[in-house]
Amino acid sequence: MGREIISVSVGQAGNQIGTAFWENILLEHGLDNNGKYIGQDEQQLDKVGVYFTEASNKKYVPRSIQVDLEPGVVDLVRSGPLANLFRPDTFVTGQSGAGNNWAKGFYTEGAELADPVLDVLRQQAESSDSLQGFQVLHSLGGGTGSGLGALLLSKIKEEYPDRMLATFSVYPSPKVSETVVEPYNAVLSTNTLIDNSDITCCIDNEALYQICVSELKQKTPEYKDLNALVAKVMAGFTTTLRFPGVLNSDLRKLAVNMVPFPRLHFFTAGYAPLVSTASKQYTGTNVHDLTAAIFQKKSLLAAIDPNMGKYLTVSVAYRGKLSMRDLENAVWEFQNKNSAHFVPWIPNSSLTTLCTVPPVGQTSAATLVANTTAISEVFKRSHGQFRQLFKRRAFTHWYTGEGMDEMEFTEAESNLADLCNEYDQYASEDVDEEYLEGGEYAEEYVEEGGEEVYEE
Repeated sequence: MGREIISVSVGQAGNQIGTAFWENILLEHGLDNNGKYIGQDEQQLDKVGVYFTEASNKKYVPRSIQVDLEPGVVDLVRSGPLANLFRPDTFVTGQSGAGNNWAKGFYTEGAELADPVLDVLRQQAESSDSLQGFQVLHSLGGGTGSGLGALLLSKIKEEYPDRMLATFSVYPSPKVSETVVEPYNAVLSTNTLIDNSDITCCIDNEALYQICVSELKQKTPEYKDLNALVAKVMAGFTTTLRFPGVLNSDLRKLAVNMVPFPRLHFFTAGYAPLVSTASKQYTGTNVHDLTAAIFQKKSLLAAIDPNMGKYLTVSVAYRGKLSMRDLENAVWEFQNKNSAHFVPWIPNSSLTTLCTVPPVGQTSAATLVANTTAISEVFKRSHGQFRQLFKRRAFTHWYTGEGMDEMEFTEAESNLADLCNEYDQYASEDVDEEYLEGGEYAEEYVEEGGEEVYEE
């Protein structure tokens, strides 16, 4: 039975990443650009129903919705190489755009588009046998991906509270800035992600750009190169959902094993091997090399240093003709050698899965999904820039003019500050000492006259 996922691409970045993602998984499932099967391997169609619906003429149609407040980018998808792949009624667009303004996406222009999007979503959900959840692709710097994205997240959570909601969110990066009001948009969106998403994979353009230049040796990477990289990681992230593996996983299993506290569901992802075409033949792709490469700072899609925090949980999905025993040993060895970088109070915090179908054009690969406290660096960056603007109330009139209350800025900021404090708290050893030495968390067990009594 299929465990279907509905994909929602919101805004310019969301639609561009979405297109790259679909191009990637079409190749992996042996489908052409029209959705017809041209592959040779039976495994390719085994779980194709997770992301595709089979139409009457043996055509596989993505379970996907493309949303934007202006028609430009969506029209490019409609007229691009995947023009005949998507159902025509899954494109939902406005006319005016959000003008990089979160409030326009959330309150005015976006609010008008929310109902048509939910109608298409409902239609997709009703035609599913056993809906597992939704994935939302968006960026947090502009107006549509952040504002309308946040609105759709809260509406989906309201309507389908028992389904998983995963997001691939592109965060504003320290060097690749698009607009002045990015910090506002990012902080307001993160506020919604904290409350509504179950899994958020944080990606930032700075890290993607760095990988393209230093690892893939592309002198002047364009957005299509960055998007291809994100698509590769998403394909790795979703491998266990799309192919029969040793451990058949789904979004809920991933979340149960990866999220120790409901608010700490922000992950970073990594990929290996990341090498230029020229260096491919000189690069080892055995289990040991992949495991060593995947945990390095340069393999991560967020501009953070994992050594500045601690891993709460990690999941590594390997692909290719590899031995399951080797994988488990390699990850176990890595965790043992680097035990100082893992929190001591979560035993067996590393998961490994194996899919024998390798990525297109590679013999083997590995994708890391890590819940590390170092991710708070991403939030602190946005928070610092937000405060510089907000203490002078710069640019806020554009937001309040759309019917937004200034209190929302303050609430979003304090929620983000709380999140950073939570990550810092779990990264520090003090928490463990209090647990071990019987600080404020300890309960003393006393037996009195056959009765069990717990004393704080």
